[in-house]
Amino acid sequence: MIRSRRRLLVTGALAALSGLVGCAGPAAVLRTAPPSGLPRRAELAATPFHPQEDYQCGPAALAMALGAAGIPAVPAELAGRVFLPGRQGSLQIEMLAGARRSGALAVEVPGRLESLLAEVAAGQPVVVLLNLGLSWAPSWHYAVLIGYDLDESVFLLRSGPMARQVLPIDTFERTWDRAGRWAFVALPPGKLAASADELQTTRAMVAFEKAAPAGDAVTVYRAGLARWPSSLTLAIGLGNSLYKTGDLAGAEAAFRAAADRHDAPAAWTNLAHVLNEQRRPVEARAAAARADRSR
Repeated sequence: MIRSRRRLLVTGALAALSGLVGCAGPAAVLRTAPPSGLPRRAELAATPFHPQEDYQCGPAALAMALGAAGIPAVPAELAGRVFLPGRQGSLQIEMLAGARRSGALAVEVPGRLESLLAEVAAGQPVVVLLNLGLSWAPSWHYAVLIGYDLDESVFLLRSGPMARQVLPIDTFERTWDRAGRWAFVALPPGKLAASADELQTTRAMVAFEKAAPAGDAVTVYRAGLARWPSSLTLAIGLGNSLYKTGDLAGAEAAFRAAADRHDAPAAWTNLAHVLNEQRRPVEARAAAARADRSR
């Protein structure tokens, strides 16, 4: 089954958590050897809470994540964007797209417990997908991870009707593992995920550019380049976004910097286009010639 198109969420499955037992593992490891630099406990108590109603954990979870990012949202308004009545739930791809259409940078985070801790410690609640049933009889559920306590070996979640569910880390990992260890953060433009690498972040930014206002895309790409200054994709994205805002001088500077650094045909070609629009045909032809030579 393709995870990105998995059917999500069934109501009434929260009670199944009480019957999940097993040997201790990841909780003990995190308790004895926590990730370096992270506090032993953290809780994002200011994260908004929206209780789940009738298969609506997707819109509710997304509304909570967006609210924490400073983007006001209510589940009823998001339902039309992410909820599929025929499937009685929300697909992961719709959740990501819904976040982007709402103005947030949606970044999938690595499927490791340490990544979840890093995001929460950075002040960013995490939307997680859980399977509260069994591998052969799944019961999909979205929740929002808002905290952890390594001394108590628990995670804290906004989940279903519970504003503060306290869940053993071992139990969380089993339900998360059965759902493919999928999670994402919804961030305001200008912030970056604490745990995502350059490739994951770049993919998120390119997708954001397609859905967001060009000015917000400029902010996102600048933040990405501040962390990964050698990225050609982010540099081209910045130039394209500046061009869409009508800032030809800014676009020229971005494309010229990318061309000088990478000698890439795309950067020279875009630079030539911007120069031509500024009625500088001699420079435009020179840039086009460099594009041909660098192919």
